[in-house]
Amino acid sequence: MADFPKVRMRRMRQSEIIRGLVRETHLNIEQLIYPLFIAEHIEEPREISSMPGIMQWPLKYVGQEAKRIAQLGIPAVLLFGIPSEKDEVGSQAYDSQGIIQQAIRRFKAEAPDLLVMTDVCLCEYTNHGHCGVIDNGNVQNDESLKLLARMALSHVVAGADIVAPSDMMDGRVGAIRHALDEHGYSSTPIMAYSAKYASGFYGPFREAAGSAPQFGDRRSYQMDPSNVREALREVDLDIAEGADIVMVKPALAYLDVIRRVRDHCDLPIAAYNVSGEYAMIKAAAQQGWIDERRIVMEVLTGIRRAGADMIITYFAPEVAQWLSES
Repeated sequence: MADFPKVRMRRMRQSEIIRGLVRETHLNIEQLIYPLFIAEHIEEPREISSMPGIMQWPLKYVGQEAKRIAQLGIPAVLLFGIPSEKDEVGSQAYDSQGIIQQAIRRFKAEAPDLLVMTDVCLCEYTNHGHCGVIDNGNVQNDESLKLLARMALSHVVAGADIVAPSDMMDGRVGAIRHALDEHGYSSTPIMAYSAKYASGFYGPFREAAGSAPQFGDRRSYQMDPSNVREALREVDLDIAEGADIVMVKPALAYLDVIRRVRDHCDLPIAAYNVSGEYAMIKAAAQQGWIDERRIVMEVLTGIRRAGADMIITYFAPEVAQWLSES
């Protein structure tokens, strides 16, 4: 090259101090959201076998865990509920005394400054495991919107700071926004799972949340992994309906989608570093094949570099500890 030896790129890589000065992408504790599973039917924390280190939490331990998360400096949690009883319409999802509604109140009582986000979807609450109402073997879009809006409203009444619809029903952001505004919660943000793909990376989550479909799959409402232009349409529709944050899920195999969404809109972007991504790293680390800390930091930095403003990750406690040590 004509510029060599005058131009030497290695000059700015000689020490950690220099590398830090010119670092383009930064990963901070303030960008982390920690997902938690709250289960109604257990008395003691139960480790999820496919996700080492991740637990299902009984309600009586929620306050203790909330304090631990807050002390680590993690700013936000995303709650998933596992009820003891399920039915065709997921009625426990919008019960004022449901497991998540109770958990929200405990989180806010024990760690009031911790931002509580809640997943809004019926799959953990229905006996068929699908994300909406079933009729003749099919998920009914419009009939499901009323229940999803009811669920979101019940979370906000209980004290949730942000609701996050993940069901992928058409129009659900608008239905939730209307319900919240109508009841005086116009200031509550919506974090929409806008580009949620029908992915094999969700496998361990099915065990964690007890939400595997009892028949068929979710490809009729979650996105085809081959599509990216469709993701941009989904983002546009959610923004038009009132979304305040848009999300891409999963993250690692969809970094190009995160980048396209980043270039496409100005809203904050969340990326979900999902259960399968977590499990693969944990499994390889347990075998001694990789350096877990190094790989996790590299993966999350890559998600940030692609354009995500915030990352939902099961690694949040470890990363918060590592960042505080650096």
